[in-house]
Amino acid sequence: MVGLVGPNGAGKTTVLRVLSGLLAPDRGRIELDGRPCESLPPRHRARQIAYLPQYQPVHWPLTVARLVALGRLPHLEPFRAPGVEELAVLRRVMQETDTAVFAARRVGDLSAGERARVLLARALAVEAPFLLADEPVAALDPYHQLHVMELLQARAGAGTGVLVVLHDLTLAARFCDRLILLDEGRIAASGTPKEVLNPDRLKSVYHVEPLDIAGNPAIQNLPLVLPWRRLTR
Repeated sequence: MVGLVGPNGAGKTTVLRVLSGLLAPDRGRIELDGRPCESLPPRHRARQIAYLPQYQPVHWPLTVARLVALGRLPHLEPFRAPGVEELAVLRRVMQETDTAVFAARRVGDLSAGERARVLLARALAVEAPFLLADEPVAALDPYHQLHVMELLQARAGAGTGVLVVLHDLTLAARFCDRLILLDEGRIAASGTPKEVLNPDRLKSVYHVEPLDIAGNPAIQNLPLVLPWRRLTR
């Protein structure tokens, strides 16, 4: 599980759009299994790469179940309804993302956080070997932030290649195996979270000074909240 981090405008979303084939690179090329991505049939590429964009409006009054089902389209022949296998996948990803409870609701009636989880369920329903997720926890409460990161980590542990854009450096350090730090369109650092998120680099790239918690008087009278583990509901 690789985390893509960096300040606003560093190029993180652009990287994901290029990798997904939605944006052509200015130079060089993107390869999948040794073949240029642009040479692959669209349906084949859609089965290989699942992309969860940062902002994705839903213009049609679809129910949650219908929207999640769109994730199985790359695997279906034209005009064929989902079969037993597809329905089993849809039930599983909706349970995993805690969205089954509002399957019959229209997507437009959901909160931003609920809609974000529904769109994640649609991406997971593709069951692609590669998953690209752009800020999947941005609109979520602490419980569901941990939940989504656990889901992505589990997918990576099962063999899916996961590349996730994150702004929460604590979540990135805890859940990602490797981080790539972008700064002004270039790779400033790549390696383990401990290697990448050192104080000097945070100062030079983010222009912030990390807090040394131990014995620091600046936080003695402030609640420092770090959500760490979900509780059973």
